[in-house]
Amino acid sequence: MKYKTIPVTPFAQNCSLVWCTETQQAALVDPGGDIDRLLGAIKQEGVTLSKILLTHAHIDHAGGTATLTESSGLPVEGPHKEDEFWIDALPQQSQMFGFPQVGTFTPNRWLNDGDQVQVGNETLDVLHCPGHTPGHVVFYHADSAIAWVGDVLFRGSIGRTDFPKGDHPTLIASIKEKLFPLGDEIRFVPGHGPESTFGEERRSNPFVRG
Repeated sequence: MKYKTIPVTPFAQNCSLVWCTETQQAALVDPGGDIDRLLGAIKQEGVTLSKILLTHAHIDHAGGTATLTESSGLPVEGPHKEDEFWIDALPQQSQMFGFPQVGTFTPNRWLNDGDQVQVGNETLDVLHCPGHTPGHVVFYHADSAIAWVGDVLFRGSIGRTDFPKGDHPTLIASIKEKLFPLGDEIRFVPGHGPESTFGEERRSNPFVRG
């Protein structure tokens, strides 16, 4: 599996184009906006977009989803159903944060802990990691030792928990009980900022160290 990170929206959210090198089938993880930029990256890589994967439903991660699905009919997988209220609130989120007006959508498949999603011949494991939002999920590709963690964990920081239904102890538990046991060597793409590894964050991140 290969991937390309494409920062989108004024929040510099890390949308990822991930694809299977055998089939050239691809998915967009968290297409928050800037659709033309995303479509340009797909064309540049010569891959075929087959689905959208969502870690959670905040506007900077999910804001481009309705536009993409309306024009293409692409299926949407994720997040967990506990984030449905965030999807319903996308129009209000766009007004609140000064984003272009966006529509709502219904995922073709809500994801639960232990589920798997396919991108071509590649399999991603799904981990339900609430705390930042109640329905937040993480996508983990074991063969590549990489995870797309949305806003659960960042290099040197963690996700905010002051949004509706956020919960700090739950977020810490998600990181320590779901992510860190995958192994210190696992690299992760956060929702914002540079990549890191779980080992580096376990050792040095002041929010989760110890």
